[in-house]
Amino acid sequence: MTDTDLIDLLHDLCSQPQEQQWLEFKSNGTDHEQIGEYISAISNGATLANKPFGYLVWGVEDGTHKIKGTTFTFVNAKHGNQDLELWLRTYLEPKINFEIFEFDYAENHIVLLRIPPAKSEPTNFQRKAFIRVGSHKTELRKYPDWIRIIYNSQEDWSAKVVEKASITDLDPQALKLAREKFKEKNRNATYTNQIDTWDDATFLDKARITIDRKITHTALLLLGKPESVHYLLPSVAEITWKLDTEEKAYEHFTVPFLLTTTQVMQRIRNIQVRFYPDFELLATTVNKYDTKSILEAIHNCVAHQDYSLQSRIIVTEKVDKLIFANAGNFFEGMPEEYSLGEKTPKRYRNPWLVNAMHSLGMIDRLGYGIHTLYLSQRNRFFPLPDYILSDPQEVVMYMYGQTIDENYSKLLIERHDLSLSQVTLLDKVQKKEPIPDDSANMLRKEKLIEGRKPNYYVGKDVSQATDKKAEYSKNKAFDKRQYFEWILKSIQEHGSMSRKDIDELLWNMLPAWMNVEQKSNRIRNLLTELREANKIVNAGSDRNPEWILKN
Repeated sequence: MTDTDLIDLLHDLCSQPQEQQWLEFKSNGTDHEQIGEYISAISNGATLANKPFGYLVWGVEDGTHKIKGTTFTFVNAKHGNQDLELWLRTYLEPKINFEIFEFDYAENHIVLLRIPPAKSEPTNFQRKAFIRVGSHKTELRKYPDWIRIIYNSQEDWSAKVVEKASITDLDPQALKLAREKFKEKNRNATYTNQIDTWDDATFLDKARITIDRKITHTALLLLGKPESVHYLLPSVAEITWKLDTEEKAYEHFTVPFLLTTTQVMQRIRNIQVRFYPDFELLATTVNKYDTKSILEAIHNCVAHQDYSLQSRIIVTEKVDKLIFANAGNFFEGMPEEYSLGEKTPKRYRNPWLVNAMHSLGMIDRLGYGIHTLYLSQRNRFFPLPDYILSDPQEVVMYMYGQTIDENYSKLLIERHDLSLSQVTLLDKVQKKEPIPDDSANMLRKEKLIEGRKPNYYVGKDVSQATDKKAEYSKNKAFDKRQYFEWILKSIQEHGSMSRKDIDELLWNMLPAWMNVEQKSNRIRNLLTELREANKIVNAGSDRNPEWILKN
């Protein structure tokens, strides 16, 4: 790597909001055994985070990420009579080729270790494997699920051959549909006219479902008979549909997923929803859910499930949303990176399964699945999908079938010129989620939002265009002088007013976006200003004030 490459890398690492499982900053020299343990922890952490490398950097202040330089160096460093680098490599198992880079940045000396991720087994130092949890380093043995993920990190579970299984273990109806889907997917290929002449074994190999005419885990997942599911044990090949409303119900679906994913989709109640735009005579009618989006979401769960975690896929139907949950972390990047359709994943958790599902038209292999879901929700005027990644071993996706803010939905009906990136920001505003300051300034300039950070809401111009003036008025604060006038006039009429009286007077006059604490503080500040201006005086006690006019 050139010095320019190293400086660019250093900037990228320092831009991380905090240290990660795969990233550690140090200011100065570190105990040699600690260095070895950090290399182990970062190598294992890079695997769990699906990173191509982990990094240990000296010369950057932890917390602030300021580049301050270090006096530490690997050059001529010794552990006893042995070179430090050689000593570290001796006790790392299995052997990993970490790289040492030393360079200067603005006259500050920097030492950077680039550490490859663990593959197939944890990286140990002195026969112990380590991992970073939060800001602490600890032994990996405390986290058996993470150990399992590392052991499966290089193995494509979906491509494994099941020696005892045969074509007779595949469902004839699923096999017939697979051939039809493959032919439809490859209708422009030179071999299209030959597909019907292939025997089943040839077709399955051509579709990259089997390997050398041997049945794979992928073949059993997509096409297997229900009674053949035991070949997949201890992995779980099951999708559970759960109705969680006033009515309660559930049903389990197993292989072949090529058929049963459609059955899951058909269990979901999909009524029509009407929107009533303010400047149109006819209602706009859409389905509560887009059937293609439901299948896309279920198929994504099947494709990206971590089957080593021995968990089922769960589709939960709520009154206002569908919740899709599959085991395993989000494999590469973050969901929002795929929302605009500009990112293509470089790798997959189950490559053989992903390729097979792509060849049958079940999923898009280029990463447009999330983008398609976003477009579907936007075009049907509903909130955009939410991905919940709070559990590092589970991905949860919400697909909304009900409005959160009616004004947002009406805006999408009437403003076809809004870009998907603008809609994504407005979706965050309606969900009361934070947005970057520059994005807020852009939306404010376009007169799409108002309010103060972090309490943004749909702007006045939009409110008037969609007849939401009442809603806007609830969120709009009165001029401070108006509040003063109401307080002084009420005290004059009644002789005195307690804090409770003044709260009752002003509470509903304050903006609707304020919570209880904010409203209480606002009233206290108004009273303080009037007292300091010698307009009112407290004739009671501090605990039980009774406000009267000063003169």
